[in-house]
Amino acid sequence: MLGGLLTLIAVRGLGHFWPASVSLVELDDGQLLAGRAVRELPLATGQGRERLYFTGNRDIDGHVWQWVAVDRIVASEQPRELVVLERVRYGDFIGRLVDVRPAGSHVQGVGGGEVAWAALQARLAAVDALRDERDDLQRNVIQPLVRQLEKDPGDTAARRGLAVANDRIRGLQDAMQAEVVVLQSVDGRRLVLTLAEVLRAWRPNAMSLPEKMGAWVQGVWRFLSEGPRVANTAGGVWPAIFGTVLMVLLMSVLVTPFGVLAAVYLNEVAHQGHLTHWVRIAVRNLAGVPSIVYGVFGLGVFVYGIGGSIDEWFFSDQLPSPTFGTGGLLWASLTLALLTLPVVIVATEEGLARIPDHQREGALALGATRLEMLTRVVLPMAVPAMLTGVILAIARAAGEVAPLMLVGVAKLAPQVPVDGEFPFLHLDRKFMHLGYHVYDTAFHGDDIQAAMPMVYATALLLVLVVLVLNLTAIFLRHYLRARHGALSRH
Repeated sequence: MLGGLLTLIAVRGLGHFWPASVSLVELDDGQLLAGRAVRELPLATGQGRERLYFTGNRDIDGHVWQWVAVDRIVASEQPRELVVLERVRYGDFIGRLVDVRPAGSHVQGVGGGEVAWAALQARLAAVDALRDERDDLQRNVIQPLVRQLEKDPGDTAARRGLAVANDRIRGLQDAMQAEVVVLQSVDGRRLVLTLAEVLRAWRPNAMSLPEKMGAWVQGVWRFLSEGPRVANTAGGVWPAIFGTVLMVLLMSVLVTPFGVLAAVYLNEVAHQGHLTHWVRIAVRNLAGVPSIVYGVFGLGVFVYGIGGSIDEWFFSDQLPSPTFGTGGLLWASLTLALLTLPVVIVATEEGLARIPDHQREGALALGATRLEMLTRVVLPMAVPAMLTGVILAIARAAGEVAPLMLVGVAKLAPQVPVDGEFPFLHLDRKFMHLGYHVYDTAFHGDDIQAAMPMVYATALLLVLVVLVLNLTAIFLRHYLRARHGALSRH
């Protein structure tokens, strides 16, 4: 079952990036449509079948999906000249390339055919370079200057630098819109787009297998390295990957020392009486509390309680706009650390209980103090058990969504919490999370059918992230177990 589930997620997710062939279909009433066949199902009447095509062209047709009865198809072919354009808005366009010419000109430019296709590829490469320069200016120049002006409105150097950067961005925008591409749908309707509106163009029917493999690799890389677009139904998930890994690492750093100290106290220091027994029962019961309850606790105690107090003490000049009194990376990590704390305590206590008493007695007999016995004999032998607890904590925390919705996760946070400005790690910022990205894309998109491949791809990525984090902890556990010697389970 697990293998089947992972195979389904992998096929549906990774298949999204494959440049599938586009069919030109003629129906029995003379209607023409061009699209990518997605699936085929029996008709509701039980007689015949119908096929779902992704036709794109939302701005022309008002929809991107069309069901067609198979027996209505008169002819179907895959012309080499059909192009697919990925656009900033309205999704994909599927049709024919007519011309590439300067904006505002009605004179024919390079014409159609192979010449137009080569010109379009060259122009798009130039526009991509301009777009990268614009994004770099916004990220590395304008945003730091804006934050500097927020701190010091009278900084004239920052104002001059901001004006120069804005002028450069306006020049880049004008250069990106200097040329247009003329397109035509298969039923004869024309569409004129500036090259700034086009992200990529390809002719899937004219691509060889190696070219399709290269396009697939590039698509997967863009998914991993870019930010989301079009309400999370297009683009990539890099901010969500970074936010998930960073939150899990912070959670592990926070939960491990507290969980280990609590387990050492309960097993090695505290008197084994009724109170200790009840504490152990309470810890095990906390492991079964629904995660949303921890989210409510984090919202009330961490965000509004501690965060609101921090704002009053240190950021009063910025109120009523909260700094730490709203959800952020720190409060999300603390909430998940509290959620996974019982797991770490129980696993560490089990490891401590397996250490033979003669190890402790031998250390004390050789003159070691109780503290030296704990730190140099007991804890090193219990490290594999501690890492087992951390592995279980990571596996649970990485997939949690409900508490994060209350304490810091965001639908869209293109700015990651780490940058080159002091203090470099911004714990007060909101962040994106792969689990929440799956939830938001699946249930809050305008086109669920178009969002499903992104859901599968993000779910596969979340599984891989958890797998990598777990394997790292497992290898470390095996290394430490080999170094300090394995304990018998009996």
